[in-house]
Amino acid sequence: MLHTFAIYVDNKPGVLNRVSSLFRRRAFNIESLTVGHTETAGVSRMTVVVDTDDYGARRLEAHLYKLVPVQRVDNITTAPSIARDLALIKVAATGDARTHVMQLVDVYRARIVDVSPESLVIETTGTEDKVDSLLEVLRSYGVIEMVRTGRVAMARGALPAPRRRAPRPAAADDVRADISNCSV
Repeated sequence: MLHTFAIYVDNKPGVLNRVSSLFRRRAFNIESLTVGHTETAGVSRMTVVVDTDDYGARRLEAHLYKLVPVQRVDNITTAPSIARDLALIKVAATGDARTHVMQLVDVYRARIVDVSPESLVIETTGTEDKVDSLLEVLRSYGVIEMVRTGRVAMARGALPAPRRRAPRPAAADDVRADISNCSV
């Protein structure tokens, strides 16, 4: 089963590596990963989709909380949520094929964002199934190139109260440094 996690992390260099390394070390394959800024300065949000069972999802959540830059983890798999995927699809289109592709774009409520003599670039946003469906229809015209963002998801309604972690104890080196700076 696919589990979707919303992970709030400190916006600092190396955080993405630390989080993704945790998944690698625990032998979980990341199906989708998106990262972006949040409404709070200095905080980024990762939306991570992982194929695992409920036990594996609980283990992952517990391990994520052990990472210093992780502030909050929400498993929004079963919560009522909104999920979207963005794709840019470059399709070979000349002559009559161009007209057909433009009609398909309208049907799927997508839009054309670039036109060249040999191709069209289409932007589509929606559920993963909708993007997959449009892509399948466009294959017969010749898909030249495609890029997708992966799932971005948000729980509907009011969020639960943020979970705050307890302050971490000072590292041994910090304590030694504080002691050496004291004058007696």
